Amino acid sequence: MRFSFGMVVTVGAVLAAAPSHAQTFDPRYPVCMHVYSGANGGGGEWYDCSFTSLPQCRATAYGRSAICDLNPYYPVQAPPPHLRYRRSG
Repeated sequence: MRFSFGMVVTVGAVLAAAPSHAQTFDPRYPVCMHVYSGANGGGGEWYDCSFTSLPQCRATAYGRSAICDLNPYYPVQAPPPHLRYRRSG
């Protein structure tokens, strides 16, 4: 009896757990398009992170209910700071 009760509780806990979502942003591309399809369009909203520039994303988003944003997970390579050397003498 204890085994079956424990099994029922375990199965219930597994089935009741909320599904986890995968990472929305692709870190390989610097620009993402956020598409809003709304309640009438169905499908909800999603991100398409496959753009290399803002003009490219804006051309694709033209005429759609979408907006282009910079990808917050894109690894920005900042230039190294310029080192200044002192002359001694």
